[in-house]
Amino acid sequence: MSEYYPESRVELGGFMAKHYDLVMNVISFGMYSSFIREAIQLMGIKPADKILDLGAGTGRNACLMMEYLTAEGEVVGLDITEKMIAQFKKNCADFPNAKIVNKRIDLELDYEGHFDKVFISFVLHGFPQTARTQIIKNAFQALQKGGEFFILDYNEFSLKEMSFFSRTFFKWIECPYAFDFIEKDWKGILSQQGFGDFREHLFFGNFIRLLEGVKV
Repeated sequence: MSEYYPESRVELGGFMAKHYDLVMNVISFGMYSSFIREAIQLMGIKPADKILDLGAGTGRNACLMMEYLTAEGEVVGLDITEKMIAQFKKNCADFPNAKIVNKRIDLELDYEGHFDKVFISFVLHGFPQTARTQIIKNAFQALQKGGEFFILDYNEFSLKEMSFFSRTFFKWIECPYAFDFIEKDWKGILSQQGFGDFREHLFFGNFIRLLEGVKV
């Protein structure tokens, strides 16, 4: 979040904020839409689930989640970028039980035991580790017992494992925090915060992962 973390690229502005979904489709060679749809399908969303979407962005993910929910379910998205919030409201206008709140996710939140699922997509890697720890604590507190925390982000790997093209592309698009993120044992970190029963689904040559941890 560049206003608070100058080296990060999580908080987007200008062209990127206005055309984020389009840019993601272009740089993924058109695969992003089907990939994110598959990832959300793997969450096993139930009709009455209450879902917290951390760093909700344009609302694309929230709208896909709403396809699985009835009027009893809800999606609450958190974001601080005004252009993203405006897009969320526009994209999710047909879903009255999807809402967006202007709130930082790296500070203590006031949700406690309300949600069945917490989702964060390509956001966690853009923070320093102290902020990541707070975000994980927020997810744990917001979940009911047995609730599920889903992190869709980079898997753990070494840049040496990547092809020259992929390695160069990663270095070009990513902030310094991402290089630290891919080296950490995220199951171990989540275990320390009270999560367990991990499951994972891998994408794009195992460099991307949907990691699920249960509040136990």
